[in-house]
Amino acid sequence: MTAQPVPAGRNAGVATVLTTHIIDALGQDIADGVLAEGARLTIEGLQQRFGVSRTVVRDCMRVLESMHLIVPKRRLGLVVQAPASWNVYDARVIRWRLNGPGRAGQFRSLTHLRRAVEPVAAALAAEHASSDQRLRLLDLGRDLRRLGENGDLEEFLAVDIEFHTLILESSGNEMFLALQGVIAEVLSGRTHQGLMPHHPKEHALRTHEQVAEAISSGRPTAAETGMASLLAEVRSAIE
Repeated sequence: MTAQPVPAGRNAGVATVLTTHIIDALGQDIADGVLAEGARLTIEGLQQRFGVSRTVVRDCMRVLESMHLIVPKRRLGLVVQAPASWNVYDARVIRWRLNGPGRAGQFRSLTHLRRAVEPVAAALAAEHASSDQRLRLLDLGRDLRRLGENGDLEEFLAVDIEFHTLILESSGNEMFLALQGVIAEVLSGRTHQGLMPHHPKEHALRTHEQVAEAISSGRPTAAETGMASLLAEVRSAIE
């Protein structure tokens, strides 16, 4: 019987899964300190570890290099960089750090960032959001209330990510919107690390609704104050 060729699309899918696995494995090792600053990697060593071709290893190394986790050096190979060099805004770096021993510090840093950005974004959204965006925020606020009271944490998480992303988008500031992946990772991390109560607190549900209402009615000060209150509760819960 003649062997059937593997469809090109399937080959591409397998390659993507494989490279993702390798990148995640090495990225997590670096974030955890298993591969500490100054550790040296070689293409040949990685080929043996993962059982893949040089091409696959090089593709993965380019990704890690783009995050500044490693840097190629002549006669040394691929050298692991210090945390100060990492692209700490990359969503994958954030995920690895939240999964590692530095989880508490990463949550603190991300919460400080959110407190610096999101209240201002909410105030700008109250000024610049479109009619559709204002109505959608009201819908999302109501959905968060329903899902939170029902204890549907995974659905709550998806809606919460959309809520905060939409506020960044509605602000009209493209630099705020560029943080959407960061916000999504910290929200996901809090839920998946077991730091969210099964039923979100009433304060969190109420302030989400208040922020949505303030933005919808064009009240920037109320939107900013409400978001600041929400994130103060987040900081308290994490600490």
